[in-house]
Amino acid sequence: MENNAVFTYYPGCTLRTKAKDLDAYARASAEALGITLVEPENWQCCGGAYTTAKDEIATKLSAVRTLMAARDSGNALVTVCSACHNVIKQTNYDISRDEDMARKVNSYMQNDAPYTGETTVYHYLELLRDVIGFDKLKAAVVNPLKGRKIAAYYGCLLLRPSKALAMDDPENPTIMEDFIRAIGAEPVIYAQRNECCGGYITMEDKAQASKRSASVMDSAKDMGADMVITACPLCLYNLKKNSGSELPVYYFTELLAEALGLKKEDTDE
Repeated sequence: MENNAVFTYYPGCTLRTKAKDLDAYARASAEALGITLVEPENWQCCGGAYTTAKDEIATKLSAVRTLMAARDSGNALVTVCSACHNVIKQTNYDISRDEDMARKVNSYMQNDAPYTGETTVYHYLELLRDVIGFDKLKAAVVNPLKGRKIAAYYGCLLLRPSKALAMDDPENPTIMEDFIRAIGAEPVIYAQRNECCGGYITMEDKAQASKRSASVMDSAKDMGADMVITACPLCLYNLKKNSGSELPVYYFTELLAEALGLKKEDTDE
């Protein structure tokens, strides 16, 4: 890892409102690890969900603008919200492979320098694994979270579609468990860690969303977890508010900040 490496950082809308902790701990931890995160000017909401319709160009433009801002600054792009990452990474993947889509986007935006997918996109977890390295993260830990049994919740958006996201094995991921080991805790493997929590149907069918989220939390608890961590604001809300479980749920960045000595040891909210 190079000291003072600079990355373009897209926080997204929810990190300005309901998910401020996800953002604040991500920024503080990055700084402590020698990473500078720079927001692009005048970024816009990515839309929160990726539309697969090839002729639906307008919904992809805000993601393209963010990708272009990173390219033009000479930086790779980092995201931390699972939904934002999913949208931006899929946009980048499709525009780099679909000439017709790229032509329509660039024609619509009238770009002086057409965008064709040049930007490298990292999720914050990938930044820790692939840029910093989990070994170096472990060496930077001043407050190892020994004795904690932590269940990683991936949900739907971090891993799928696997070709576009290319973060980890969608059926047997390891990136969050390796992160948990790096901060000194014990990862808990459980059956529901990469299954849907029902977050997107919470408003339409709360009963089904509650059933799905309860299944996730019960699965983690049955395997001995003390807590659950996630990167998704929608998942965190659903698991905490709709599951009926007393098992605590945190953003992974909060545990990272604690391990780096950037917050009090007490993680109770």
